[in-house]
Amino acid sequence: MTADHYELGNRPPLGELPDRMYASVIRPERYGPPEKAFAVELVDVPTVGHGQVLVYMMAAGINYNNVWAALGYPFDVVAARRKAGAAENYHIGGSEGSGIVWAVGPGVSSVSVGDEVIVSSGVWDESADDVRMGFDGNASSTMKAWGYETNHGSFAQFALASDLQCHPKPPGLTWEESAAFLLTGPTAYNQLCGWSPNTVEPGDPVLIWGGAGGLGSMAIQIARQRGGIPIAVVSDDDRGKRCVELGARGYINRTEFDHWGRLPDTRDTEAMDRWTRGARAFGRKFWEVLGERKSPRIVLEHTGQDTIPTSMYLCDTAGMVVICGGTSGYNADVDLRYLWMRQKRLQGSHYANLRQCRQVIQMAADGTLDPCVSWTGDLGETGLAHQMLYENTHPYGNMAVRVNARQGERGTGALDGIDQ
Repeated sequence: MTADHYELGNRPPLGELPDRMYASVIRPERYGPPEKAFAVELVDVPTVGHGQVLVYMMAAGINYNNVWAALGYPFDVVAARRKAGAAENYHIGGSEGSGIVWAVGPGVSSVSVGDEVIVSSGVWDESADDVRMGFDGNASSTMKAWGYETNHGSFAQFALASDLQCHPKPPGLTWEESAAFLLTGPTAYNQLCGWSPNTVEPGDPVLIWGGAGGLGSMAIQIARQRGGIPIAVVSDDDRGKRCVELGARGYINRTEFDHWGRLPDTRDTEAMDRWTRGARAFGRKFWEVLGERKSPRIVLEHTGQDTIPTSMYLCDTAGMVVICGGTSGYNADVDLRYLWMRQKRLQGSHYANLRQCRQVIQMAADGTLDPCVSWTGDLGETGLAHQMLYENTHPYGNMAVRVNARQGERGTGALDGIDQ
Protein backbone atom coordinates (compact mmCIF):
# COMPACT_ATOMS: atom_id res chain seq x y z
CA MET A 1 0.00 0.00 0.00
CA THR A 2 1.44 3.36 -1.00
CA ALA A 3 -1.32 5.81 -0.08
CA ASP A 4 -4.17 6.11 2.38
CA HIS A 5 -6.69 6.89 -0.41
CA TYR A 6 -7.10 8.54 -3.80
CA GLU A 7 -9.64 11.16 -4.73
CA LEU A 8 -12.40 10.11 -7.13
CA GLY A 9 -11.15 10.27 -10.70
CA ASN A 10 -7.51 10.70 -9.63
CA ARG A 11 -6.32 7.49 -11.23
CA PRO A 12 -3.39 5.91 -9.39
CA PRO A 13 -0.61 4.01 -11.15
CA LEU A 14 -1.93 0.72 -12.53
CA GLY A 15 -2.06 -1.93 -9.81
CA GLU A 16 -1.26 0.44 -6.95
CA LEU A 17 -3.74 0.02 -4.09
CA PRO A 18 -4.57 2.50 -1.32
CA ASP A 19 -5.72 1.42 2.12
CA ARG A 20 -9.05 3.28 1.88
CA MET A 21 -11.52 4.14 -0.84
CA TYR A 22 -14.61 6.26 -1.41
CA ALA A 23 -17.89 4.38 -1.68
CA SER A 24 -21.60 5.14 -1.64
CA VAL A 25 -22.58 3.26 1.50
CA ILE A 26 -25.84 2.11 3.11
CA ARG A 27 -25.90 1.63 6.88
CA PRO A 28 -28.75 0.13 8.95
CA GLU A 29 -29.20 3.34 10.94
CA ARG A 30 -30.03 5.11 7.66
CA TYR A 31 -32.49 2.54 6.27
CA GLY A 32 -35.36 4.33 4.57
CA PRO A 33 -35.86 6.40 1.41
CA PRO A 34 -32.85 5.80 -0.85
CA GLU A 35 -31.89 9.48 -1.16
CA LYS A 36 -31.18 9.45 2.60
CA ALA A 37 -29.95 5.87 2.95
CA PHE A 38 -26.92 6.30 0.65
CA ALA A 39 -23.92 8.41 1.70
CA VAL A 40 -20.38 8.69 0.31
CA GLU A 41 -17.85 7.54 2.91
CA LEU A 42 -14.26 6.45 3.19
CA VAL A 43 -14.04 2.72 3.92
CA ASP A 44 -11.37 0.04 3.78
CA VAL A 45 -10.40 -1.43 0.42
CA PRO A 46 -11.46 -5.11 0.49
CA THR A 47 -8.94 -7.93 0.45
CA VAL A 48 -8.74 -10.02 -2.73
CA GLY A 49 -9.25 -13.75 -2.16
CA HIS A 50 -8.89 -16.89 -4.24
CA GLY A 51 -10.60 -16.58 -7.62
CA GLN A 52 -11.42 -12.94 -6.97
CA VAL A 53 -10.66 -9.72 -8.80
CA LEU A 54 -10.46 -6.13 -7.59
CA VAL A 55 -11.86 -3.79 -10.23
CA TYR A 56 -11.14 -0.07 -10.38
CA MET A 57 -14.70 1.03 -11.10
CA MET A 58 -15.28 3.60 -13.79
CA ALA A 59 -19.09 3.57 -13.74
CA ALA A 60 -21.91 1.61 -12.11
CA GLY A 61 -25.43 0.73 -13.22
CA ILE A 62 -28.55 1.48 -11.16
CA ASN A 63 -31.06 -1.29 -10.44
CA TYR A 64 -34.07 -1.83 -8.20
CA ASN A 65 -32.43 -4.37 -5.91
CA ASN A 66 -30.55 -1.60 -4.11
CA VAL A 67 -33.80 0.25 -3.54
CA TRP A 68 -34.65 -2.78 -1.38
CA ALA A 69 -31.20 -2.63 0.22
CA ALA A 70 -31.73 1.04 1.09
CA LEU A 71 -35.14 0.38 2.60
CA GLY A 72 -33.89 -2.58 4.62
CA TYR A 73 -37.00 -4.36 3.35
CA PRO A 74 -37.98 -7.00 2.37
CA PHE A 75 -34.46 -8.22 3.11
CA ASP A 76 -31.96 -6.70 5.54
CA VAL A 77 -28.75 -7.33 3.62
CA VAL A 78 -26.45 -6.14 6.41
CA ALA A 79 -28.14 -8.27 9.10
CA ALA A 80 -28.05 -11.33 6.84
CA ARG A 81 -24.31 -11.00 6.23
CA ARG A 82 -23.56 -10.24 9.88
CA LYS A 83 -25.47 -13.39 10.85
CA ALA A 84 -23.29 -15.33 8.42
CA GLY A 85 -20.14 -13.99 10.08
CA ALA A 86 -19.25 -10.86 8.09
CA ALA A 87 -17.49 -8.10 10.00
CA GLU A 88 -18.78 -5.10 8.04
CA ASN A 89 -21.82 -3.27 9.39
CA TYR A 90 -22.47 -1.54 6.07
CA HIS A 91 -23.49 -2.35 2.52
CA ILE A 92 -21.78 -1.25 -0.68
CA GLY A 93 -24.26 -2.07 -3.42
CA GLY A 94 -24.13 -1.96 -7.18
CA SER A 95 -24.87 -5.10 -9.20
CA GLU A 96 -23.19 -4.17 -12.48
CA GLY A 97 -20.50 -1.85 -13.67
CA SER A 98 -17.50 -1.20 -15.86
CA GLY A 99 -13.90 -0.71 -14.94
CA ILE A 100 -10.29 -1.84 -15.07
CA VAL A 101 -8.89 -4.97 -13.43
CA TRP A 102 -6.55 -3.62 -10.73
CA ALA A 103 -5.58 -6.73 -8.76
CA VAL A 104 -6.18 -10.48 -9.06
CA GLY A 105 -6.20 -13.17 -6.42
CA PRO A 106 -4.74 -16.67 -6.51
CA GLY A 107 -6.26 -18.98 -9.10
CA VAL A 108 -7.33 -16.25 -11.51
CA SER A 109 -6.31 -16.85 -15.11
CA SER A 110 -9.22 -15.48 -17.18
CA VAL A 111 -8.34 -11.80 -16.70
CA SER A 112 -5.19 -9.80 -16.06
CA VAL A 113 -4.35 -6.50 -14.43
CA GLY A 114 -5.13 -3.72 -16.89
CA ASP A 115 -8.02 -5.47 -18.67
CA GLU A 116 -11.04 -3.27 -19.32
CA VAL A 117 -14.12 -5.20 -18.24
CA ILE A 118 -17.83 -5.17 -17.66
CA VAL A 119 -18.82 -6.86 -14.42
CA SER A 120 -21.94 -9.03 -14.57
CA SER A 121 -24.53 -9.38 -11.86
CA GLY A 122 -24.51 -13.01 -10.76
CA VAL A 123 -21.84 -14.83 -8.77
CA TRP A 124 -21.73 -18.51 -7.84
CA ASP A 125 -19.35 -21.25 -6.76
CA GLU A 126 -18.10 -22.99 -9.90
CA SER A 127 -17.06 -25.98 -7.80
CA ALA A 128 -20.52 -26.46 -6.27
CA ASP A 129 -22.02 -29.94 -6.64
CA ASP A 130 -25.04 -28.73 -8.62
CA VAL A 131 -22.83 -26.84 -11.08
CA ARG A 132 -20.61 -29.90 -11.51
CA MET A 133 -23.73 -31.96 -12.19
CA GLY A 134 -24.70 -29.70 -15.07
CA PHE A 135 -26.73 -26.82 -13.64
CA ASP A 136 -26.16 -23.39 -15.11
CA GLY A 137 -24.42 -21.22 -12.54
CA ASN A 138 -27.41 -18.88 -12.35
CA ALA A 139 -29.53 -21.87 -11.27
CA SER A 140 -27.04 -23.03 -8.63
CA SER A 141 -27.99 -23.01 -4.96
CA THR A 142 -24.83 -20.92 -4.48
CA MET A 143 -25.92 -18.17 -6.88
CA LYS A 144 -26.06 -14.68 -5.36
CA ALA A 145 -26.90 -11.26 -6.75
CA TRP A 146 -23.57 -9.43 -6.65
CA GLY A 147 -23.74 -6.08 -4.89
CA TYR A 148 -27.02 -6.99 -3.23
CA GLU A 149 -26.61 -10.36 -1.56
CA THR A 150 -22.85 -9.73 -1.48
CA ASN A 151 -20.92 -6.71 -0.28
CA HIS A 152 -18.38 -4.49 -2.07
CA GLY A 153 -20.34 -3.97 -5.27
CA SER A 154 -19.86 -1.36 -7.95
CA PHE A 155 -20.74 1.80 -5.98
CA ALA A 156 -17.12 2.23 -4.90
CA GLN A 157 -13.72 3.12 -6.27
CA PHE A 158 -12.74 -0.53 -6.02
CA ALA A 159 -15.19 -3.44 -6.28
CA LEU A 160 -14.61 -7.04 -5.29
CA ALA A 161 -15.87 -9.58 -7.85
CA SER A 162 -15.33 -13.14 -8.95
CA ASP A 163 -13.25 -13.62 -12.08
CA LEU A 164 -16.24 -15.33 -13.77
CA GLN A 165 -18.10 -12.02 -13.62
CA CYS A 166 -15.56 -10.14 -15.73
CA HIS A 167 -16.35 -9.78 -19.44
CA PRO A 168 -14.48 -7.76 -22.10
CA LYS A 169 -15.73 -4.20 -22.42
CA PRO A 170 -16.79 -3.23 -25.96
CA PRO A 171 -14.39 -0.44 -26.97
CA GLY A 172 -17.08 1.52 -28.78
CA LEU A 173 -19.16 2.09 -25.66
CA THR A 174 -18.59 4.72 -23.00
CA TRP A 175 -17.94 3.59 -19.46
CA GLU A 176 -21.47 4.68 -18.50
CA GLU A 177 -23.07 2.73 -21.38
CA SER A 178 -21.02 -0.35 -20.57
CA ALA A 179 -21.99 -0.15 -16.91
CA ALA A 180 -25.75 -0.05 -17.33
CA PHE A 181 -27.05 -2.93 -19.48
CA LEU A 182 -25.48 -6.13 -18.15
CA LEU A 183 -28.16 -6.74 -15.55
CA THR A 184 -31.28 -5.80 -17.49
CA GLY A 185 -30.05 -7.06 -20.88
CA PRO A 186 -29.17 -10.65 -19.95
CA THR A 187 -32.19 -10.86 -17.61
CA ALA A 188 -34.52 -9.97 -20.49
CA TYR A 189 -32.62 -12.24 -22.87
CA ASN A 190 -33.01 -15.23 -20.57
CA GLN A 191 -36.70 -14.48 -20.05
CA LEU A 192 -37.39 -14.31 -23.77
CA CYS A 193 -34.94 -16.90 -25.11
CA GLY A 194 -34.05 -19.25 -22.26
CA TRP A 195 -37.19 -21.28 -21.60
CA SER A 196 -37.76 -23.65 -24.50
CA PRO A 197 -40.19 -24.23 -26.10
CA ASN A 198 -41.56 -20.84 -24.97
CA THR A 199 -39.00 -18.67 -26.77
CA VAL A 200 -39.75 -15.69 -28.98
CA GLU A 201 -40.27 -16.75 -32.57
CA PRO A 202 -41.13 -14.69 -35.69
CA GLY A 203 -44.65 -13.32 -35.45
CA ASP A 204 -45.08 -13.99 -31.73
CA PRO A 205 -46.92 -11.22 -29.86
CA VAL A 206 -45.03 -10.35 -26.66
CA LEU A 207 -46.47 -8.26 -23.83
CA ILE A 208 -43.79 -6.35 -21.91
CA TRP A 209 -44.61 -4.73 -18.58
CA GLY A 210 -42.68 -1.56 -17.79
CA GLY A 211 -41.64 -1.23 -21.42
CA ALA A 212 -39.88 2.10 -20.92
CA GLY A 213 -37.75 0.91 -18.00
CA GLY A 214 -34.34 -0.71 -18.11
CA LEU A 215 -35.61 -4.27 -18.40
CA GLY A 216 -38.43 -3.35 -20.76
CA SER A 217 -36.23 -1.33 -23.12
CA MET A 218 -33.90 -4.32 -23.46
CA ALA A 219 -36.81 -6.74 -23.92
CA ILE A 220 -38.41 -4.68 -26.69
CA GLN A 221 -35.21 -4.71 -28.72
CA ILE A 222 -34.50 -8.41 -28.16
CA ALA A 223 -38.06 -9.47 -29.01
CA ARG A 224 -38.03 -7.36 -32.16
CA GLN A 225 -34.68 -8.71 -33.33
CA ARG A 226 -36.01 -12.26 -33.00
CA GLY A 227 -39.03 -11.42 -35.14
CA GLY A 228 -41.49 -11.02 -32.29
CA ILE A 229 -44.08 -8.27 -31.99
CA PRO A 230 -43.46 -6.43 -28.70
CA ILE A 231 -46.24 -4.41 -27.11
CA ALA A 232 -45.28 -2.33 -24.08
CA VAL A 233 -47.22 -1.41 -20.96
CA VAL A 234 -46.29 2.05 -19.67
CA SER A 235 -47.49 4.71 -17.23
CA ASP A 236 -47.72 7.65 -19.64
CA ASP A 237 -47.82 8.41 -23.35
CA ASP A 238 -44.36 9.94 -23.52
CA ARG A 239 -42.85 6.68 -22.32
CA GLY A 240 -45.07 4.80 -24.73
CA LYS A 241 -43.75 6.82 -27.65
CA ARG A 242 -40.20 6.00 -26.57
CA CYS A 243 -41.09 2.29 -26.64
CA VAL A 244 -42.35 2.66 -30.20
CA GLU A 245 -39.06 4.33 -31.16
CA LEU A 246 -37.24 1.27 -29.77
CA GLY A 247 -39.30 -1.09 -31.91
CA ALA A 248 -42.56 -1.81 -30.08
CA ARG A 249 -45.65 -2.26 -32.27
CA GLY A 250 -47.41 0.04 -29.82
CA TYR A 251 -48.18 0.52 -26.15
CA ILE A 252 -50.90 0.33 -23.53
CA ASN A 253 -51.19 3.08 -20.90
CA ARG A 254 -51.93 1.19 -17.70
CA THR A 255 -53.39 4.29 -16.01
CA GLU A 256 -56.46 3.89 -18.22
CA PHE A 257 -57.38 0.77 -16.22
CA ASP A 258 -58.16 0.33 -12.53
CA HIS A 259 -58.44 -3.40 -11.89
CA TRP A 260 -54.86 -3.84 -10.64
CA GLY A 261 -54.00 -5.67 -7.44
CA ARG A 262 -54.78 -8.97 -5.80
CA LEU A 263 -57.32 -11.19 -7.51
CA PRO A 264 -60.69 -11.18 -5.70
CA ASP A 265 -61.96 -14.39 -4.15
CA THR A 266 -63.78 -16.29 -6.87
CA ARG A 267 -66.75 -16.71 -4.52
CA ASP A 268 -67.23 -12.93 -4.48
CA THR A 269 -69.05 -12.83 -7.80
CA GLU A 270 -69.56 -9.07 -7.86
CA ALA A 271 -65.88 -8.31 -7.27
CA MET A 272 -64.84 -10.99 -9.75
CA ASP A 273 -67.17 -9.53 -12.38
CA ARG A 274 -65.60 -6.10 -11.91
CA TRP A 275 -62.10 -7.55 -12.18
CA THR A 276 -62.97 -9.63 -15.24
CA ARG A 277 -64.43 -6.58 -17.02
CA GLY A 278 -61.19 -4.73 -16.39
CA ALA A 279 -59.01 -7.60 -17.56
CA ARG A 280 -61.08 -8.08 -20.71
CA ALA A 281 -60.90 -4.37 -21.49
CA PHE A 282 -57.12 -4.57 -21.15
CA GLY A 283 -57.13 -7.58 -23.49
CA ARG A 284 -59.21 -5.74 -26.08
CA LYS A 285 -56.68 -2.89 -25.93
CA PHE A 286 -53.92 -5.40 -26.59
CA TRP A 287 -55.78 -6.66 -29.69
CA GLU A 288 -56.29 -3.09 -30.86
CA VAL A 289 -52.60 -2.26 -30.60
CA LEU A 290 -51.57 -5.57 -32.17
CA GLY A 291 -54.05 -5.18 -35.03
CA GLU A 292 -55.55 -8.67 -34.69
CA ARG A 293 -57.25 -10.90 -32.11
CA LYS A 294 -54.21 -12.82 -30.89
CA SER A 295 -53.06 -13.29 -27.32
CA PRO A 296 -49.45 -12.79 -26.20
CA ARG A 297 -47.34 -15.92 -26.57
CA ILE A 298 -45.00 -14.57 -23.89
CA VAL A 299 -45.71 -12.06 -21.13
CA LEU A 300 -42.53 -10.54 -19.67
CA GLU A 301 -43.28 -9.85 -16.01
CA HIS A 302 -41.41 -8.19 -13.18
CA THR A 303 -44.10 -6.13 -11.45
CA GLY A 304 -45.71 -9.10 -9.74
CA GLN A 305 -48.60 -8.70 -7.34
CA ASP A 306 -50.60 -6.00 -9.13
CA THR A 307 -50.33 -7.48 -12.60
CA ILE A 308 -49.86 -11.28 -12.45
CA PRO A 309 -53.63 -11.98 -12.45
CA THR A 310 -54.05 -10.02 -15.69
CA SER A 311 -50.91 -11.52 -17.24
CA MET A 312 -52.08 -15.08 -16.62
CA TYR A 313 -55.59 -14.30 -17.86
CA LEU A 314 -54.33 -12.67 -21.07
CA CYS A 315 -51.53 -15.12 -21.93
CA ASP A 316 -52.17 -17.39 -24.91
CA THR A 317 -53.04 -21.07 -24.58
CA ALA A 318 -49.76 -22.96 -24.03
CA GLY A 319 -48.05 -19.57 -23.70
CA MET A 320 -45.82 -18.39 -20.89
CA VAL A 321 -45.75 -15.70 -18.24
CA VAL A 322 -42.10 -15.35 -17.24
CA ILE A 323 -41.24 -13.31 -14.15
CA CYS A 324 -37.97 -12.01 -12.71
CA GLY A 325 -39.14 -9.74 -9.88
CA GLY A 326 -42.02 -8.32 -7.89
CA THR A 327 -41.76 -4.55 -7.64
CA SER A 328 -45.45 -4.15 -6.77
CA GLY A 329 -45.41 -6.98 -4.22
CA TYR A 330 -44.81 -10.70 -3.90
CA ASN A 331 -48.22 -12.14 -2.99
CA ALA A 332 -49.56 -12.67 -6.49
CA ASP A 333 -52.78 -14.55 -7.23
CA VAL A 334 -53.45 -16.92 -10.12
CA ASP A 335 -56.80 -18.33 -11.21
CA LEU A 336 -55.63 -21.91 -11.56
CA ARG A 337 -58.37 -22.78 -14.03
CA TYR A 338 -56.64 -20.73 -16.71
CA LEU A 339 -53.27 -22.19 -15.75
CA TRP A 340 -54.17 -25.87 -16.09
CA MET A 341 -57.07 -25.89 -18.55
CA ARG A 342 -55.28 -23.62 -21.02
CA GLN A 343 -51.94 -25.29 -20.27
CA LYS A 344 -50.21 -22.01 -19.60
CA ARG A 345 -46.80 -21.72 -18.01
CA LEU A 346 -45.78 -19.50 -15.09
CA GLN A 347 -41.99 -19.47 -15.17
CA GLY A 348 -39.56 -17.92 -12.72
CA SER A 349 -36.38 -16.54 -14.28
CA HIS A 350 -33.36 -15.27 -12.37
CA TYR A 351 -30.66 -13.38 -14.30
CA ALA A 352 -28.73 -15.34 -16.98
CA ASN A 353 -25.82 -17.69 -17.57
CA LEU A 354 -22.38 -16.64 -18.79
CA ARG A 355 -23.06 -17.57 -22.41
CA GLN A 356 -26.17 -15.37 -22.45
CA CYS A 357 -24.18 -12.49 -20.92
CA ARG A 358 -21.63 -12.74 -23.71
CA GLN A 359 -24.36 -12.90 -26.35
CA VAL A 360 -25.92 -9.69 -25.03
CA ILE A 361 -22.52 -7.98 -24.84
CA GLN A 362 -21.92 -8.91 -28.48
CA MET A 363 -25.24 -7.36 -29.45
CA ALA A 364 -24.26 -4.14 -27.71
CA ALA A 365 -20.81 -4.20 -29.30
CA ASP A 366 -22.36 -4.70 -32.75
CA GLY A 367 -24.74 -1.80 -32.22
CA THR A 368 -27.81 -4.03 -32.46
CA LEU A 369 -28.71 -3.44 -28.80
CA ASP A 370 -28.89 0.12 -27.51
CA PRO A 371 -27.96 0.24 -23.78
CA CYS A 372 -30.59 2.99 -23.47
CA VAL A 373 -28.74 5.06 -20.86
CA SER A 374 -30.99 8.07 -20.33
CA TRP A 375 -29.53 9.47 -17.10
CA THR A 376 -26.04 9.62 -15.64
CA GLY A 377 -24.81 11.16 -12.43
CA ASP A 378 -21.85 11.11 -10.08
CA LEU A 379 -21.21 8.73 -7.18
CA GLY A 380 -22.75 11.21 -4.76
CA GLU A 381 -26.03 10.99 -6.68
CA THR A 382 -26.42 7.24 -6.20
CA GLY A 383 -29.17 7.77 -3.65
CA LEU A 384 -30.99 10.21 -5.94
CA ALA A 385 -30.96 7.67 -8.78
CA HIS A 386 -32.46 4.97 -6.58
CA GLN A 387 -35.03 7.42 -5.23
CA MET A 388 -36.18 8.05 -8.79
CA LEU A 389 -36.55 4.30 -9.30
CA TYR A 390 -38.46 4.02 -6.02
CA GLU A 391 -40.88 6.78 -7.02
CA ASN A 392 -41.07 5.72 -10.68
CA THR A 393 -39.94 9.20 -11.75
CA HIS A 394 -36.78 8.04 -13.53
CA PRO A 395 -36.37 8.55 -17.27
CA TYR A 396 -36.78 5.70 -19.72
CA GLY A 397 -34.22 2.92 -20.02
CA ASN A 398 -31.17 2.46 -17.83
CA MET A 399 -29.25 4.77 -15.50
CA ALA A 400 -25.63 4.90 -14.38
CA VAL A 401 -23.35 6.82 -12.04
CA ARG A 402 -19.77 7.69 -12.80
CA VAL A 403 -17.33 6.51 -10.14
CA ASN A 404 -13.86 7.26 -11.50
CA ALA A 405 -14.74 8.00 -15.13
CA ARG A 406 -15.22 11.37 -16.73
CA GLN A 407 -18.38 11.94 -18.71
CA GLY A 408 -18.27 10.30 -22.13
CA GLU A 409 -14.90 8.60 -21.60
CA ARG A 410 -14.55 5.35 -23.57
CA GLY A 411 -11.33 3.77 -22.40
CA THR A 412 -10.27 1.70 -25.43
CA GLY A 413 -7.25 0.30 -23.63
CA ALA A 414 -5.60 3.63 -22.79
CA LEU A 415 -5.13 4.17 -19.07
CA ASP A 416 -4.19 7.81 -19.40
CA GLY A 417 -7.74 9.11 -18.88
CA ILE A 418 -7.91 10.94 -22.20
CA ASP A 419 -11.52 11.40 -23.34
CA GLN A 420 -12.18 9.62 -26.59
